[in-house]
Amino acid sequence: MVVVFVPLFPVSRLDTTGPLHRPTSKIHSSPTPDMIGMVGRHEGTVVSGPVFGGISVVRDFGSLYFRRRYTMLFYSLILTLVASPVFGALGFRGAVIDFLLAVNLAIGIVPVNPGPKRKHFAALIVVFCLARPITAWLGHPVLSKVTLGFWTLLGLFAAGVAVKFAMRGVRIDSEHLCAALSAYLLAGIYFGLLYWVIEQVHPASFTAAGGFTRTGALYFSFVTLATLGFGDIVPSAEITRGLAIVEGVGGQLFLAVLVARLVSLYQKPA
Repeated sequence: MVVVFVPLFPVSRLDTTGPLHRPTSKIHSSPTPDMIGMVGRHEGTVVSGPVFGGISVVRDFGSLYFRRRYTMLFYSLILTLVASPVFGALGFRGAVIDFLLAVNLAIGIVPVNPGPKRKHFAALIVVFCLARPITAWLGHPVLSKVTLGFWTLLGLFAAGVAVKFAMRGVRIDSEHLCAALSAYLLAGIYFGLLYWVIEQVHPASFTAAGGFTRTGALYFSFVTLATLGFGDIVPSAEITRGLAIVEGVGGQLFLAVLVARLVSLYQKPA
C-alpha cells in the first residue's frame, strides 16, 4: 500500500525560517586559529591579511611621525653622532653614514601638513638620496661630491625649519625642546659635511695632523659651533675661514636667543 501526503497549502508558502530550513550561508562556524591570526582590528576597521597588517604598521608610523617628528629627529641625530666615529674607527665605508644622513634629511624636511609640498619634498629627498650612491657606483666622483653638497644645503635648510618651529611655540613641551636641540645638531653635522665636501673639491683647505677625514670634519664643526677652539684642525682657505666664522657666531646667537625664548615662555603662565 502506498500512502501519499498531499499538502493543504502551496509549498511556496511553507515556513522556511525554522532551524531546519536556514540557508547554509547563514551558518557561522567557530573561527580557527589561522582565521584569528589573519584578522585584526585597527580603529574600528577590519584589517585582514599580512598586506593590510603592513599597511596598518605604516599608518601608525606615519601618525607617530606627524605627532613626534622632532623627537624622532633628535634621536636619529644622536645616533649619527655616535655612529660616525665608531664606524670610522672600525674602517667601515661611508655608506652607513650616508644612510643615516639621508634619514635625518627625510625626517627634518618632509612637511607634516598634507598638501602638494609634502609630495614635492619627499620626491626631492628620494632623488638626492639615490643620486649620491648611484653617481659613486657609476664612477663619477665629481657628481657624487656635488650631490653631497646639495645634502648639506638641505640639512641647513632643515635646521632653519626646526628653529622656526621651536621659536613659534606658545608653551614649553618636549617636541619644541627637541626641535631646538635638533636644529643645533643639524647645523653641526651638516656644516661638518660641508667642510668635508670643500676639502674634497679644493684639497688643503684645512690643515690637520693625519689628514682631514669626514669624522675630523664633523669634529671640527662642533668645536667651532661650541667655540672651543682646540687648534688641532685649522682652516687654511678663505672660504673655510669665512664659514667657520659664520658657524661660530651663529652658534652663540642661537644659544642666546633660544635661552631667552625659553625663559619668556616659562614665565608666561605666572
